Amino acid sequence: MPLREAATAAGLIAGYAADACFGDPRRGHPVALFGTAAGLLERRWWADSKPRGARYATVCAGTVAGLGLAAEAATRHRPAVRFVLTALATWTVLGGRGLAAEGRKMAQLLESGDLPAARQRLGHLCARDATGLGAADLTRAATESIAENTSDAVVAPLLWGAVAGMPGLLGYRAVNTLDAMVGYRSPRHRNFGWFAARTDDWVNLVPARAGAVLTVLTAPLAGGHARKAWRTWRRDGRAHPSPNAGQVEAAFAGALDLRLGGTNTYHGEVERRGTLGDGRAPGPGELRRAVRLSRLVGAAALVVAAGIAVAR
Repeated sequence: MPLREAATAAGLIAGYAADACFGDPRRGHPVALFGTAAGLLERRWWADSKPRGARYATVCAGTVAGLGLAAEAATRHRPAVRFVLTALATWTVLGGRGLAAEGRKMAQLLESGDLPAARQRLGHLCARDATGLGAADLTRAATESIAENTSDAVVAPLLWGAVAGMPGLLGYRAVNTLDAMVGYRSPRHRNFGWFAARTDDWVNLVPARAGAVLTVLTAPLAGGHARKAWRTWRRDGRAHPSPNAGQVEAAFAGALDLRLGGTNTYHGEVERRGTLGDGRAPGPGELRRAVRLSRLVGAAALVVAAGIAVAR
């Protein structure tokens, strides 16, 4: 096995372990710094134009991926340095520990009946308008966000790191961050953010489906149902308006015997989703189970990613 492939695999494992142990840095997080820089550039470049938005997204994500490409080239014959840089890049782009912590915090607030705090906390997981949401809708929103972000913040970056090394890790996180910033169909970003949103859809096509498969495989370890997860994913995954989010959400719904989906509000616009699953509405206990399942899916994704990196 070439040392550089082994270094990439070992770096993915070390970075995953760092995220699991330490989570995100409290200050100076590189993703937050990228978001700040991209926000400044967006204010200068914005126009109600798809071509202008495409140039903006290409410059932002291309610059970050270019840094990863330069790091790969510089460490071609220095496997120890590649290991360290890959581990740091992996730690930077993963969000598994933070996602689990937010899910558990939401469950705690819902169990205590503190709905105002839960509405405010939901913004840490998704951009859904929480104004006036009751306990049931808050729990559903949090459970759906745990499922979707398991793919976006764990499975996808690991797989892109496995197939493309540091450029894959950093480039993926840049695209995903831009989608969160300008990809929503708000009046301001309907055209300007179109390219960022479509690029995020493309880079998540395979990871989202891989995440659904891993959900099926790990469901029994979380006390869930593998067969029901498979059936619900195959039946309901396409009912969601997103080509990717519904894949993992449907698999989670089947695995945990839940009913997800419904009507949501984003930036003042109402979005009606299909029904995912035919079980019960999620409560705080199911939200905690979703967190456990998310962690298991992430660990399984690490095994797959390390194997791919070694076999490249």
